[in-house]
Amino acid sequence: MGHVSSSGVGSGDVPAECAVLVFDMKEYSKIPEAGMASARAEADAIVLSALERSGVEDLGTLDRSVTERAGGAVMDRGDGAVLVLPARHTARLVDPLLSYLEEALRKRERSRQARTPGIRLRVGIHVGPLEPPYHDGDAVNYACRFVDSDATRGALTAATDHGLMLAAAVSATAFDRSVRAGRTSALEPHHFLSATALVRNKPGFQELCWLHVPGLVPSVIARYMMTDEGTVPVGGSDLAVRLRPSRSQDSPEMASVHQEGRADGGAHLTQVGRDYIAGPKPE
Repeated sequence: MGHVSSSGVGSGDVPAECAVLVFDMKEYSKIPEAGMASARAEADAIVLSALERSGVEDLGTLDRSVTERAGGAVMDRGDGAVLVLPARHTARLVDPLLSYLEEALRKRERSRQARTPGIRLRVGIHVGPLEPPYHDGDAVNYACRFVDSDATRGALTAATDHGLMLAAAVSATAFDRSVRAGRTSALEPHHFLSATALVRNKPGFQELCWLHVPGLVPSVIARYMMTDEGTVPVGGSDLAVRLRPSRSQDSPEMASVHQEGRADGGAHLTQVGRDYIAGPKPE
């Protein structure tokens, strides 16, 4: 007879799957100490409100500890948090959550005073087996690494350069079960950029992910991808893209990319749900 853990899961059993959402605040450590708690509380409130709008309810508050919430848990990361949720919410974490987060963060940015820290988020979404009661398993580790990856950091730099507030990395598993499966009403595969997630201090980690910046064309995100060698593989092929300079380094030629890349720029616009998405012009 196989070993049975305290949770009742046998050693040969695959635990039930959970959806995992990780968010991380950009440059949290640069916020003056006196403002850290209030900035983090604002970020928590924005995430919680967006989750509730997306149909993920009964989360209570984002406590700074491992806290059981509605079949899941909240785990603090200091500059962000890990939320473990029932797997049925996987698609909602992609759409409409990402759009709602961008909307709320942009609204805050428009009204904040100069002395108030800005809030920009990197988000990771994954789904996989986690063993109760402490949600042990690789799914949480992978979601955290997607957030910490060079790909997601580059995507947030792209967002920042275009006045946007959020970049998300969706694991291949979560992407297949949500976007590719047709469970996201406003987002389709062409709204994402496929990239390889690499983490500098985790040499064994190399996973496909799908990047999304609400309001930004994937081809512009691709210009920001890099590794230590200055390139990153995209889409699992031999294609690689060069690191794109930040806005402060733009040449006049590069400035046109901002106009074409932003969803309100010169590219063809298609209204999809709540957003205008730039895409190829119809023939």
